[in-house]
Amino acid sequence: MDAARAAQVMEALGKLYPDAKPELHFRNPYETLIATILSAQCTDRRVNQVTEKLFPLYPDAFAMAKLEPEQLEPLIRECGLYHNKAKNIVAASRALVEKYGGEVPSTRAELMALPGVGQKTAGVVLLAAFGGNEIPVDTHVFRVSRRIGLADANTPEKVEAQLKALLDPGIWSFGHHLIIWHGRRCCHARAPECGRCPLNDGLCEKNMEEK
Repeated sequence: MDAARAAQVMEALGKLYPDAKPELHFRNPYETLIATILSAQCTDRRVNQVTEKLFPLYPDAFAMAKLEPEQLEPLIRECGLYHNKAKNIVAASRALVEKYGGEVPSTRAELMALPGVGQKTAGVVLLAAFGGNEIPVDTHVFRVSRRIGLADANTPEKVEAQLKALLDPGIWSFGHHLIIWHGRRCCHARAPECGRCPLNDGLCEKNMEEK
């Protein structure tokens, strides 16, 4: 897909989802980091239910760092993968206390040095907590971008690079939310609702190939 068609895709999605925004609940960079770690292979709705109870008990890195992973596990069990998530959250919190005075760093390199933080999580924190211009590639962005033709790479990291090369930087952050919303509301992993999709009329490359 060329840049002109990609701009049309984003314009169409922008009209469909003018209020697209993060659906995880957080109030500060630390909550953003923890909620994003918990969101791996879990719905934002479930994460929000868990963090609604978790954050009042452990509102910052200092409080979380005092826990052992086994103490945290029962509190986040509903998010799935709770053994690894508990281990990473406690380890990341201790690293924040030891290296950054309990504050979440604002650079990609420092974030990705934290336990449990990969490129996607770092991108979400930079975007949501620090106003960075990012296109984090989660499962929805990866699937939808490849399906409609915005990207064709086979890893999230490469898809992110393709999207950044294709899209105007001015749309990166909002575009990230637009693609996620479209993946959740229309372009589902199974049984995408192509019949009501605004990209169905000449903008979706998958649809064009099937005609």
